[in-house]
Amino acid sequence: MSDINALKQQLVNCIRMLENSDIIDYNGHASIRVGDRMLINIGSCQRSQLTVKDICTIDMEGHVIEGEGKPPLEFHLHAGIYRVRPDVHAVVHAHPKWSTFLSMAGHPYLPVYGQGSLVYPMPLLDSPNSINTKAMADRLAATLGDRPAAMMKSHGAVTVGKNMVEAFVLANYMEENAYRQYMAMQIGKPYEFSEHEIAMCREKLWNEALFKRAWDHFSAKAGLAI
Repeated sequence: MSDINALKQQLVNCIRMLENSDIIDYNGHASIRVGDRMLINIGSCQRSQLTVKDICTIDMEGHVIEGEGKPPLEFHLHAGIYRVRPDVHAVVHAHPKWSTFLSMAGHPYLPVYGQGSLVYPMPLLDSPNSINTKAMADRLAATLGDRPAAMMKSHGAVTVGKNMVEAFVLANYMEENAYRQYMAMQIGKPYEFSEHEIAMCREKLWNEALFKRAWDHFSAKAGLAI
């Protein structure tokens, strides 16, 4: 299998695992940067039945270079981040329930779970608008800054990484943290990790081997080859 085909398959597996975990819905998308181009799922695909035929190659202006079908309208989101973040080689955009509930209600994302603290502090784009123009993409990229994740008010979230595994796992960590925060709020005031505890979590949990373990866990749950 060529390197590009392997990346396409990894992207397919990522999206199918995100859909299986209720993080991506019928509108979610993810991408991998390859030089001055990106691999991204076509907008019309069925995320739960995705195959490599549903992956297209586009330039940063959205022109299709290879593949069958058009990219999602929010390809601008990916291009905008890639333009200003040379360290980022993979992007996930989804509309996950629990983190979106927090932004809908105006509650800040709190570090209440070890793995979830890796994306704290969480910047918020104070707009529910789709990121389907360059101007909106630039706003989101500025909001994200140098962080690994950002939320969009009443819309969804984005996670980024140096590779697809990292961006995927951080999306799961973020949503699990939001779920735990939401549920704890039904009982009382959630415990918020201290700066020292967050630093300890980052030292121990920002780990490629642990990211790969999480990836393999979700891959097995989704019935995909590890």
